[in-house]
Amino acid sequence: MTDYKKTLNLPDTPFPMRGDLARREPVMLKAWQEKNLYKKIREVCKGRPKFVLHDGPPYANGDIHIGHAVNKILKDIIIKSKTLAGFDAPYIPGWDCHGLPIEHQIEKKHGKNLPGDKVRELCRTFAQQQVARQKADFIRLGVLGDWDNPYLTMNYKTEADIIRALGKIHRSGYLYQGQKPVNWCMDCGSALAEAEVEYEDKTSSAIDVKFKVVDTDALVRDILKPVNGSAPADLSGKPVYVVIWTTTPWTLPANQAVSVNPDESYVVVDLGGDCLLLAEALMESALERYGINRADISLAGQCSGSALENVVLQHPFYQRRVPIIVGDHVTMEAGTGAVHTAPAHGVDDYIVGQKYGLPVENPVGGDGRFFDHIPLVGGLSVWKANDIVIQELEKNGLLLKAEKLQHSYPHCWRHGTPIIFRATPQWFIAMDRHINNKAPSDATNAHTPAHGPDTLRERADSAVRSTEFFPSWGRARLEAMVRNRPDWCVSRQRNWGVPMSLFVNKETHELHPRTDELLEQVAQRVEQDGIEAWFSLDAAELLGDEAQQYIKLMDTLDVWFESGTTHDSILKHDAQLGYPADLYLEGSDQHRGWFQSSLLTGCAIDGRAPYEALLTHGFVVDGSGHKMSKSKGNVIAPQKVMDTSGADILRLWVASTDYSGELSISDEILKRVVESYRRIRNTLRFLLANLADFDPVRDAVAVDEWLEIDRYMLAFTRKLQDELTENYRHYDFHLIVHRLHNFCSEDLGGFYLDVLKDRLYTAAAKGAPRRSAQSVLYHIAHCLVRLFAPILSFTAEEVWQHLTGGTQDSVLLHTWHQLPPQPDEEELMQRWTRIRELRSRVQGRLEDSRGRGEIGSSLAAAVEIHVSGADFLLLESLGDDLRLVLVTSAAHVVRSETPEKDGIYVTPSVYRKCERCWHYREDVGIDTGHPTICGRCVSNLYGSGEARRYA
Repeated sequence: MTDYKKTLNLPDTPFPMRGDLARREPVMLKAWQEKNLYKKIREVCKGRPKFVLHDGPPYANGDIHIGHAVNKILKDIIIKSKTLAGFDAPYIPGWDCHGLPIEHQIEKKHGKNLPGDKVRELCRTFAQQQVARQKADFIRLGVLGDWDNPYLTMNYKTEADIIRALGKIHRSGYLYQGQKPVNWCMDCGSALAEAEVEYEDKTSSAIDVKFKVVDTDALVRDILKPVNGSAPADLSGKPVYVVIWTTTPWTLPANQAVSVNPDESYVVVDLGGDCLLLAEALMESALERYGINRADISLAGQCSGSALENVVLQHPFYQRRVPIIVGDHVTMEAGTGAVHTAPAHGVDDYIVGQKYGLPVENPVGGDGRFFDHIPLVGGLSVWKANDIVIQELEKNGLLLKAEKLQHSYPHCWRHGTPIIFRATPQWFIAMDRHINNKAPSDATNAHTPAHGPDTLRERADSAVRSTEFFPSWGRARLEAMVRNRPDWCVSRQRNWGVPMSLFVNKETHELHPRTDELLEQVAQRVEQDGIEAWFSLDAAELLGDEAQQYIKLMDTLDVWFESGTTHDSILKHDAQLGYPADLYLEGSDQHRGWFQSSLLTGCAIDGRAPYEALLTHGFVVDGSGHKMSKSKGNVIAPQKVMDTSGADILRLWVASTDYSGELSISDEILKRVVESYRRIRNTLRFLLANLADFDPVRDAVAVDEWLEIDRYMLAFTRKLQDELTENYRHYDFHLIVHRLHNFCSEDLGGFYLDVLKDRLYTAAAKGAPRRSAQSVLYHIAHCLVRLFAPILSFTAEEVWQHLTGGTQDSVLLHTWHQLPPQPDEEELMQRWTRIRELRSRVQGRLEDSRGRGEIGSSLAAAVEIHVSGADFLLLESLGDDLRLVLVTSAAHVVRSETPEKDGIYVTPSVYRKCERCWHYREDVGIDTGHPTICGRCVSNLYGSGEARRYA
C-alpha cells in the first residue's frame, strides 16, 4: 500500500525553529569580524550618495545601561536602513573621555593630592579601559561600525583640533572673559554647564526681610500718591521698609540692590507703627503670611514700580546703602514684588546689575565657604551662614517671617548635591555680542555687548528654524532653550580636560595679541604629545622675554565644548564622514547638552548648525512608567538580556517601541517581544522550507504566467515594501515592526500561506502551479529579509545564508529587493482586497460551525455563498478555485436578488476524504489503482498535473 505522505512536497530546511540567539549571535559576530564585514560594506557603497550620522559620544565611565543600548540600536537601524536604501552610510563610533566623573574615579582610588600630570596619566588609562568595556557591549548588540578606529576626544589629534576650534571661536569674536555668576558645584570645585545641572526638591529657609527706606520724607513728598483719592497719609516719624522675600538667606551679604517691577503698582501698608512697601498684587498673600489682619492696617500711599527707581535703602546688617532698581525679571508669582539683588549670585541679578553698574563682589570661595574677611559670616559654609543671617535679622528686628519651604532647586548631576550661583573670573561664549564678520580686538571685555543683527543667539535661532526634527516637538524645545540661555561658561578648574591654551596679560587681563598664532603652536605640540604638552609647557618657550608679563591659563574646557566641537574636529577631518552631518541622534536631555553645544559652536565657527536634522528619543522606564533605579530593583541590564534572550530581542523591543516618548521595558514586556519574534521567525522558516528545492535561475516562472493570487501577493508585497522604506526614511520604526508583524501573521499566515499550502504540498513538484508559488515566495523572502535586516540583524543574516547559500555574502551588502514589474497591480489589489473581505466572512461562519461541532477542519465543509451584484461576479470568476481560496472542499456561489438576501451556508461534506490532500471529493477512488486518493492527486502524481488559474 502506497504511503502517500511520502509523495507530498513537505517543507524542509536546516533553519532551526528555535532562535537560540544568545548562543548563535556571538558565532555570527565572529564571522562578521573575520570577513571584515564593515570594510566590505564600505567597499560596496563606494561612490554612492553619502549619509552621515554623527555619533554623539557616550561618556567613557561605567558599563553601558539600557539607555545606551536604545541609543546605539536606533543609530544602527538607521545606518543599516540607509545602506540598504542605496547610500554610503559610514558609522564612526565615538567616546567623550575627559571631564570630572573620570577625575573623581581617580580621586576615589588614589586620593585628591596627586600631581596634575599623574592625575592626567591615570585618567587616560582609566578612560581607555572604560572604552574597551563599552565597545565590547556595543559590538555585542550587533552594531556595525569602524570599531577599530573610533574617535576619542582624548586622541592627541582630536585634543589638538578642539584647541583649534577654540581658536576659531576666539577669532569670531564670541569668546570673552568675565566676572559673572555661574553654576558652581562645591563638591566638584568647578563651574558647571547648564547640561550638568538637574533640578530636585530641596527644603530651604524662606524669609521676608525689611530694608529700611533712608529718606522717608522724600518718599512721601516726591513719590507716593494718595490711595483712591484720599488725603495724603501722615507718615512723620514712621519708618518705611521695603520687604523682600528670598529662599537663599546666605546671599544677603552680597546684596547690592532691591529690584522692583517698573509696571506694577506698589502700596505702603501702615501697621500703626512700622510701614511696609509691598506690591499691590501680592499684598494680601504677604499680610496673611505675616499673620496681620487686613482690618488692622491702612494704606498710606501708592506708586508705580518705576517711580521707586533710585530710592535708597539701608542694608539690613551691613553699613551699606543700596538702591531700588527696576527690572522685568521681577514677577508677581510669589513673595512681595521686591527682589533682593546680589549680582554675584544670580544671572538675572547680574544682568540687571550691569544695567545699573552694580559691583559684582563675590564673598564665597570655591569650597562654598565665605572668605575669612567677610563680616558676620566669614569662614562659614553658605548653608551654615543661613542660620547666622537669620539670627542677625531677628536681632535687628528686620525679620518679618521665616519658614521652611520645599521647592525645586538646582543640583549637580554627578553628586546630587545642591549647587550655588557664584561669580568667578571665567571664560564665556557670548550669546548676544554683535559680530561684524571680524572679531573685536578686545575679546576680554567682561560686559555683554548689546544685541545686534548677527549675534550668536540669532544665528542659533535661525539655524534651529532650518533644522528638521524627529519628532517635530523637538524644535520648540530647542528654540526655547536657545532663546532663554545665558552666555556659555566654557572654562573649568580641573586637571583632566583639554586646556584653554591662552596667555593673559597680568596687568591688563587682555589676551596676548598673537593669541591665534600661539593657539596653533600649542595645537601642534598637543597633536604630538597630548594635552600634557600644554600643562608642562614653559611659557618662555613660546613667549620668550614676554613670558614674565603673561599668565598661562590652567583652566580646562567644558567637556560639552569638547563634544560640541566634534563637528569641527571629527566630521571635517575623517575621510569616511563629511560636514555637515545629515543627522544627530540622542536622548531628549541633549537639547540642553550635545545638540545645543554643537549648535552654538557650529554657528560660532561656520554660521550654521552642524546637522541637517535632529532625532530625539525618550528615556527608558519600567513597565509601570517609573524611572530605572537599582534601589527599586527595576533595572533591566542589556547584558543580561543579550546573554539570556539575545541581542535581536533587545533590537526588536527598541524598534517596536515609539521612541518619541518614554520607552517601557520589563520582563513581562520582553516576554511579549519574544513571542512576537517567534511568530516572525516561524514565518521566515516557512518561506525557507518551501524554497528548499527552488533554484531561481532554473525554476522561476515568468510573472505573467503566475496564478492570479500570486500576482496579487507580488503587488501587495511591493506596496508593503514601498510603505516600509518610506517609514525607514522618516525613522518610524515602530510602524515598521507593527506592519511587518501583521504581514507575517495575517497577510501571509492568515491568508496567503494558508491558501498556498495545498498547492505547495500536493501539486506536482516541478509543475507550473507550484513553481509559480515558489517564484513569489522567493521574492517575498528577499523582500522580508532585507526589510528585517536593520532591526533583526542577526536573524536576517542567518536567513540570508540559508536563502542564498553564500557564506561570504551578507544581506547588508545589498539594497532593497527589486520586485519584477507587472502592469495591472492596482486592479489586482482592488479585486483581491474584496475577495479577502468576503473570505473573512466565510471563515467566520466556518468557525461558528466548528464551534457547534458540525465540522472539524474547514476542508470537511462545503460552502454555498449567496451574494448579489459585483460580489457575485467576482466570486463566480474564480470558478472551482474559489474552494481553494476558502480552504474548503467545495464552494458554490449563488446570485441573490438583493443584498438583504445575501448569506453564507455551511454544510458538512458528504464525500470521502482524500488520504493525500485531505480534501473531501466526489472523485476519491475513481482511479481503482489508487482507491484512497482523489482525481486531482492522481493527476499530480502520475499524470500531467492539475491546472490552476487563480489559486
